[in-house]
Amino acid sequence: MIERAVILSTGDELTTGRVVDTNSNYLTGKLAEIGIDTVAVLTVGDVPERLEWAWRTAIGLGDVVLSTGGIGPTADDLTTETVARIAGRKLRLDQPSLDKIRNMFKQMTRVMPENNAKQALFPEGAEIVVNPIGTAPGFRIPITLEGHTSQVIVLPGVPREMKPMTEESVIPWLVANRGRDTVFAVRIFQTYGISESALDEAVAGLIAPEEGRVAFRASFPQISLRVTVEGRPGEAERKVDELAARVRERLGEYCYAEGDETMEGVVSKLLTEKGLRLGVAESCTGGLISHRLTNIPGSSRYLIADLVTYSNEAKMGLLGVSAETLESHGAVSEECVVEMAAGARKRLGVDVAIATSGIAGPDGGTPDKPVGTVCLALAAEGVSVSRRYQLRAGTRDWVKLWTSQIALDWIRRHVLGMPIAESNVLRR
Repeated sequence: MIERAVILSTGDELTTGRVVDTNSNYLTGKLAEIGIDTVAVLTVGDVPERLEWAWRTAIGLGDVVLSTGGIGPTADDLTTETVARIAGRKLRLDQPSLDKIRNMFKQMTRVMPENNAKQALFPEGAEIVVNPIGTAPGFRIPITLEGHTSQVIVLPGVPREMKPMTEESVIPWLVANRGRDTVFAVRIFQTYGISESALDEAVAGLIAPEEGRVAFRASFPQISLRVTVEGRPGEAERKVDELAARVRERLGEYCYAEGDETMEGVVSKLLTEKGLRLGVAESCTGGLISHRLTNIPGSSRYLIADLVTYSNEAKMGLLGVSAETLESHGAVSEECVVEMAAGARKRLGVDVAIATSGIAGPDGGTPDKPVGTVCLALAAEGVSVSRRYQLRAGTRDWVKLWTSQIALDWIRRHVLGMPIAESNVLRR
């Protein structure tokens, strides 16, 4: 029975801090959705004796070990040979995998370096996990050490390759082979405008432990709430639907989506459905709002333009902000962003316009307007709303991202006919 998992991330780039390990975070979430408990996450560099220790430790702890990294073509990619040595298996060449790798290079009109053939070597008895977009196939093999058998699943470290392999091959295999006839039904709620602790309080006592499991995940700038129910097929889905209705009612306006949908995805859908045209005027966010929106296919149906007016001259020349406003109140002020939004709406001929201005740092703050001070305004027919927020001190990109999330949430609330959120945490 597969109940306990260990995740093993390999690579000197992880142990030296050059790359952040996002794979482990992703995999633990996927395993939790199917009721498999992650008991440990091990990160180890490309040193043979350390790799062997990590693998032996992981196999001893888990019913399944999911490994990412170390199956590339270079000399420091040691995962496959380490697994083969621990399993007591010889490496064999899989000709179909090699042919596929050669064909991928041919399609790119490149000659395959011979060291890429290393990626077609697997321990004897291993079952190959197909990589649909990269040159490194994964593999699966059971290994028994000291009487304990663990299913070892080896995947590439590149997230864009690892994730589809996990979702298309690994998770279905684990569900089919975990040794239980129950299923897990999951609902995920994306929230914004409420802190993690306040969210915990909001749903406290809503779901009894015997009914389902509630978990939280803070992934700036939103917080996710996940409800998981285990039960017989059909029964689990019915029960999670019932619990989801309770959560939906309790969270109200703070829940902006269910599933993995992003804030920009929700805003894109709403603007498209309502047939509204959007204009953006950005200063401190530097185009980030429209960048997020244009990551969603079909944004040309509603996004007309984004005027990144970083200087005062641009604010005056492109948006019609008055010199008097800038002189009296400054660029980071509600008065300024109101004129920015109104100017964008008028000059672009749009239904809705959103504007931002602020001090992202790390310099530029004053006692009256410290770093993290941001102002937003929204303009629409008969609507002009502005707010000044004081975001907690953070990095420059952190302030920009948070401001863009507030702006997108404003657009969402406006389109849905909801009032712009007041926040006793952020409002100054």
